[in-house]
Amino acid sequence: MFSHMMVGANDLAASRAFYDATLGALGHPAGQLDPKGRVFWFTASGIFAISQPIDGEPACAGNGSTVGFAASSPEQAAAWHAAGLANGGTTCEDPPGVRDGTMKLYLAYLRDPAGNKVCALHRM
Repeated sequence: MFSHMMVGANDLAASRAFYDATLGALGHPAGQLDPKGRVFWFTASGIFAISQPIDGEPACAGNGSTVGFAASSPEQAAAWHAAGLANGGTTCEDPPGVRDGTMKLYLAYLRDPAGNKVCALHRM
């Protein structure tokens, strides 16, 4: 459904370290810096990117927004969460774990260094 997602970053180096660690825990290679100073993580299913806002204003988190990353197991989602905490992320929402609703999901939530809410999700 989606081709790519891009979120703002005020400190590109801190955000890049966070996403290299968290996306690395999900098995993705390190991000690639382009000539415009944006960082891209390319996968077979889509592209994730970070950038300082082009309007020169500070990056801000979207209220009510979450970017979710697919995890292949609860253990991988937990490793994603741990990598994020070790690389400038802060925990948010409920602790990582199984949620029962319409479907059974393992979810782990973090705020990245710019305050964007991100999640690792495994469908049980």
